[in-house]
Amino acid sequence: MAERPIVLYGDPVLRDKAQPVEKIDREIKDLVADMIATLTKAKGLGLAAPQVGAEKRIFIIDISAIELTESMRVFINPEILETSGEVLMEEGCLSFPGIYQKIVRPEKVKIRATDIDGKEFTMRADGMLARAILHEYDHLEGKLFIDYFSPLSRALVSGKLKRIAAAY
Repeated sequence: MAERPIVLYGDPVLRDKAQPVEKIDREIKDLVADMIATLTKAKGLGLAAPQVGAEKRIFIIDISAIELTESMRVFINPEILETSGEVLMEEGCLSFPGIYQKIVRPEKVKIRATDIDGKEFTMRADGMLARAILHEYDHLEGKLFIDYFSPLSRALVSGKLKRIAAAY
């Protein structure tokens, strides 16, 4: 397991649509292990493969800091099956250090994915887990949380966005 640098806003990989994983081989398992090490070090709630420069349809979620009954979850080739409700909540993103904003997302989600052992699963989630899943899924689609900002909110963080992009 090796920590990888987190890709910052401004890197075009964040806007690319990630490619499906064809086979869960050693390369994919190493990528997931590296993502876990990276997320653990960054103390985040989730991380998508594009955020470490890998254009693969993989993300991980670890909300155990908030929900003690939760543990690390791996989602490979995820597919959102349905969403419902709406909730306004503050979000941040490891690719946008220091930027936090309240945005509306669905309250509940049903998702199908494959785990690290190649087993397909379907799950329902709500609350913070649903929000984290939807946030990370967006990364696989090339969509970023700033895309949900109002024009005013975006204007208020434009200076920070320029500084982050300049660091890239």
